[in-house]
Amino acid sequence: MSKRITVHNKKAQPIYDIVIEKSFDLLCDELKKLGIEKKRLCIVTESKVGPLYAEEIAALLQNQAKEVHIFEFPYGESNKTLNTVQNLYEFLILHKFDRKDMLLALGGGVVGDLTGFTAATYLRGIDFVQIPTSLLAQVDSSIGGKTGVDFSAYKNMVGAFHQPKLVYMNLSVLNTLSDAEYLSGFGEIIKHGCIKDADYFHTLQAQLPQVLARDLDVLEEIIATSCHIKRRVVENDAKEHGERALLNFGHTLGHAIEKLMNFELLHGECVAIGAVAAAHLAMKKNLLTTEEAGKIEAVFAGYQLPTKVPAKLSASDIVTATLNDKKMDAGVIQFILLDGIGNGVISRAVTQEDMLDAIEACR
Repeated sequence: MSKRITVHNKKAQPIYDIVIEKSFDLLCDELKKLGIEKKRLCIVTESKVGPLYAEEIAALLQNQAKEVHIFEFPYGESNKTLNTVQNLYEFLILHKFDRKDMLLALGGGVVGDLTGFTAATYLRGIDFVQIPTSLLAQVDSSIGGKTGVDFSAYKNMVGAFHQPKLVYMNLSVLNTLSDAEYLSGFGEIIKHGCIKDADYFHTLQAQLPQVLARDLDVLEEIIATSCHIKRRVVENDAKEHGERALLNFGHTLGHAIEKLMNFELLHGECVAIGAVAAAHLAMKKNLLTTEEAGKIEAVFAGYQLPTKVPAKLSASDIVTATLNDKKMDAGVIQFILLDGIGNGVISRAVTQEDMLDAIEACR
C-alpha cells in the first residue's frame, strides 16, 4: 500500500506531496494532476541511472505530455557543477522550454540538487519534480527545496531554495543499489533519529536484520518516518534560519572529510564519521553519557558505516576545511550537538580545539 505525505508552508497550506510506491505505475497519474498534457518535460538524469529507468519513464509519459526529452550527464559528484548546469540550460533553450514546462530529476542527490538549481534559475524559475533513486536522496535531499551545485572544491556553495511540485519514490529501485550506496542512506536516516526521535533511533537498532535483507515493507516504514521528521523540520524553518540547521548533525566535519577525501567516501559514510565525532564532542560537554555516545557509534557501525576518521587526513586539515563551510555564521560555526539521543541542539560554543579533540578521538 502506498504512502502519501503532504508538505505544507508556514501558513499550513499544502505545497507538494511525497508519494511512496513500489513501482513507477502511478507516476503518470500523479504528474497528470500537475497538468503535464500542456507541458514539455525534460527527464534529467545521469549515466548510471539513465540507462535503467529514463526510457521506461519517457515511454509512460510520451502520450501524456506535450513533449518528453531526456538529458543525461556523466555520473558522479565531480559533475555537479555550473558547467553541467550550463549544458542543461542550452539543451532546454534548444528544445524551446518555457516557464510553463517542467524538469523531472531522476537520480540520486547529485541529480536532484543540480536539476532543482537549474529549475530555480532557468527563466527565473520553472517547475520540477523529484524522482529520487537512491535511499540517501529519498530520505534527505529530495525533500525541503534545497538545491545547488559544488563550486571548485566547495560543496553546495552555489544554490537556491526552490520547492519541487512532487516527490515520487519507487522503493523497488533500491534493489539495484550496491551495498555501499544503499547503506550510505542510513547515514542520514540514523541522523534523523539522533536529532529528533529517540524511539526511531532504537527501532533502527532493532530492525537491522530486515534492513540488511532489503525488506521493502520495513524500508517503507523507515523511509516514511524519516520523511515525516524532515517534513516537520522544513515546515517550521524552510530557509534554515533556525531549527532546520539541526539536519546538519554530522555534516560540519563530515563535509570537510568528504571534500578532503576527494569524494572517495560516500556522503552518508562521511556523515556517519562526523556524527560519531559530534557525539564524542557532546559527551565531553556532558550533554551525552558515555553509554549514549557508544550506542550511537555502535548503531552506525551496525549499518556497516565507517566511524573512524581516515588515517591519511590530518585533524588540522579537517578543521581548516570546516572554516570554508557554508554553515559559518559571522565567522562562527553553528555546530550541531545532541543533548541526549533524540534531541539535537545548535551550539555556537564549539571551538577549533574541541573539533581537533573529537577528530583525534575518532581515529
